[in-house]
Amino acid sequence: MTDLIAADRRRADAEPTPGLVQRVDARVRIVLGFAFALVAVSLSSLPLLSLALVIAAVLAALARLPAGPTLRRMLGLDAFMVPILLLLPFTVPGEPVAAWGSYAISIDGIEQAARIVLTANAVVLALLALVGTIEPAMLGHALLGLGVPDKLARMLLLTVRYVAVLRTEYERLRTAMRARAFRAASSRHTWTTFGYLFGMLLVRSFERSERIVDAMKCRGFAGRYFVAGTDPLRRIDWGFAAAVSSLLLVLGAAQAIG
Repeated sequence: MTDLIAADRRRADAEPTPGLVQRVDARVRIVLGFAFALVAVSLSSLPLLSLALVIAAVLAALARLPAGPTLRRMLGLDAFMVPILLLLPFTVPGEPVAAWGSYAISIDGIEQAARIVLTANAVVLALLALVGTIEPAMLGHALLGLGVPDKLARMLLLTVRYVAVLRTEYERLRTAMRARAFRAASSRHTWTTFGYLFGMLLVRSFERSERIVDAMKCRGFAGRYFVAGTDPLRRIDWGFAAAVSSLLLVLGAAQAIG
């Protein structure tokens, strides 16, 4: 019994403590997240985009996002954009600043690449802090509270649910493969094994999804979600919304003036 209590305490200590952002109503966070994305995409000045990235970093700090996983996600995003960013300095016309063989590197291309990097990182980091920290069930209720059609909210929630199901089944199958001393290599046996892996993943996920649907029907699910009521916004919700909205208005006004 003592060991179980100690394990529960260690598990509770390992879980990250919710930050200020998690205390704000999910409806406010969704609206602010999309407002931030719209404002950031409309910016073209590098200093303003840098400021938007700083604001997104502050939101991430207020949400207490784990540094390691967040950094890996951002690096994955930047790695996905690398081919485009490398081509922009050579393909965007403008004043040349250097040359590589017969190709000229333009300052406009470099600035365009920098704008893309700053915009993408600011938007993704802000959405991770504001929307990515919302639990799936809470996300569905918040979307319904914002007037989103029931079918769309249901599709989003079920997509999140079944992605988690696919991940769980994949981890189980990979664990079984490692328990049988499987080691990936560049061989026909490896490719055949991975083919069996994805085939079994689809079969088991389909069976698991049927059990989930049966469980939902047993709990009274009839194709729509029922919301008991929408709680009114509190002072912290209004204050947080006012603070972030003020920063977004400043960015938009500075872009319009500049």
